[in-house]
Amino acid sequence: MPTSTAPFPFTARLARVRARLAEAGADTFVVTELNNIRYLTGFTGSAGILVVTAADSRLLIDGRYDEVVREGQRSGAIAPMDVIRVRKYDPTLIETIAGGGGRRLAFEGDHTTVAQYGRWVHGLPGVTFTPVYDWVESGRIIKDDGELALLRRGGRLLSGVAEALGQWVAIGRSEREVAGDIDAAMRRAGFEKPAFDTIVATGSNSAYPHARPTDKTIRNGDLVLLDFGGVLEGYCVDLTRMAGAGRVGADGQSLYRAVRQAQDAAIAAVQPGSLTTGVDQAARQVLEQQQLGSAFVHGTGHGLGLDVHEAPRVGPGDPSEAVRLEPGMVVTIEPGAYVVGLGGVRLEDDVLVTVEGREVLTTAPKDLLIV
Repeated sequence: MPTSTAPFPFTARLARVRARLAEAGADTFVVTELNNIRYLTGFTGSAGILVVTAADSRLLIDGRYDEVVREGQRSGAIAPMDVIRVRKYDPTLIETIAGGGGRRLAFEGDHTTVAQYGRWVHGLPGVTFTPVYDWVESGRIIKDDGELALLRRGGRLLSGVAEALGQWVAIGRSEREVAGDIDAAMRRAGFEKPAFDTIVATGSNSAYPHARPTDKTIRNGDLVLLDFGGVLEGYCVDLTRMAGAGRVGADGQSLYRAVRQAQDAAIAAVQPGSLTTGVDQAARQVLEQQQLGSAFVHGTGHGLGLDVHEAPRVGPGDPSEAVRLEPGMVVTIEPGAYVVGLGGVRLEDDVLVTVEGREVLTTAPKDLLIV
């Protein structure tokens, strides 16, 4: 069975949630967000509800997953807990809560729909419902050794894909064609799926930070933005590199150099004790000094883990709301500058906060790739 020293220490994770229950004076915690369920138990299905009390944990699943979960428990991949098979989720949850005698129920305020909440309240008269926030996510923000091993491996594999970009990015090829090649390469590398829809944006399209690939072809002089990520055993990695087609003009080269300097400054600012707002400011200051402050239209980065965007956010804001970086946090550092009519540049790497400072997990070359 998994223990607190296993690669995925479900026992310790559930213990943290139970401590939250005790602090809040609640007797039951209902978890509906699937990646939070995965983090706490190892269950990876597309539907399920986890009920945690001080005494036990119960996973509500439908018939698609019954044997899968039991086999996972036998192998140690899924936490030991009671498994309740459902036909419909909310009625079974109501029966489970009523049968357990719980009267003070905490639920995930960010992840429970109004419709779900209404059904629960109607079915459980006399139960006090309290929305709670970040009970699971606050633990997810610091990665354990097993998670870091996956993120390091994912960073290496994604860097290998990036090192092959010159095979696919070429004048005359369309954004969709290049994106398809990148996705195929990620599958060959061992990723189970893309972490998000791959972005390939050439020429004027690169001025839109989250442009979707189109049939637009790469032309001489274009900047080409390539942003892609993969999921490895549930954990997401993310990377952005830039290419230039043929003779890139002086303005495009200058834009690239400015973003490269901004990213270098932000990565250097990543260390234990730094505020996320300070890391963002390190990048933003470089671009402002080069009159590109208004061209930087998003934050400098975000956390990585079971979700491709999770805490902590690395962006501007009130320092009182900033997160202080701690060893074990993994963030992207991805400043960008976007100029309509010229194009856009973004560079992105995944960075682990360590006791000594930082470790860059994505190591593919960052020079402007001329094709």
